[in-house]
Amino acid sequence: MRVLIADDHPLFVDGVCSLLEAHGIEVAATVGDGQAAVAEALRLEPDLVLMDLSMPVCDGLAATRLIKAQRPEIKIVVLTTSAEDEDLFEAIKSGACGYLLKVTAAPAFIEALHGLEQGVPPFSPGLAERLLREFARLAPLHISPSVRLTERQTDVLRLVSAGLTYKEVGAALALSEVTVRYHMGEIMRLLHLENRSQVIAYAGEHGLT
Repeated sequence: MRVLIADDHPLFVDGVCSLLEAHGIEVAATVGDGQAAVAEALRLEPDLVLMDLSMPVCDGLAATRLIKAQRPEIKIVVLTTSAEDEDLFEAIKSGACGYLLKVTAAPAFIEALHGLEQGVPPFSPGLAERLLREFARLAPLHISPSVRLTERQTDVLRLVSAGLTYKEVGAALALSEVTVRYHMGEIMRLLHLENRSQVIAYAGEHGLT
């Protein structure tokens, strides 16, 4: 994983760089403002941008939108001190795939980045639940009452929505990762859902998280 860090606090940036490099994660570059973040993201095409929200010249939300508009494949995770709902919701709407607070412990931070490689969106504790409630409020899913998931499908859905990887779900339910993926495919087919976000929103709306 190649990472671009966008933050205007040099001491914090140095600490994050040391942490990432100690765990074999390459730091492609560091920048101190949003405009530079956009320029370097387009030039270097990193796998991940760790984006602060409050920066000079161009804030993190604007930088996120600009990067995703031109390089949608680049993952952006907000790394900030703000736990405000407005910042969280706007970051996700702008294209960020995760939201971590700077008070996150180092082991949890590294674990969250490894989870991202496996397709698990990284969120600090409590933030994913807020996002689920917002998803349910803005776009409630109207599933036919005739649709019924099996007990095993419900177990898989609950664990995936809790943020576990398919491998972790398989370990918890004594299933292979291939079987878990099969169950997820069936769940999405039965519920007429198109992506993981809709699955998580469905789980939140139906009290499965």
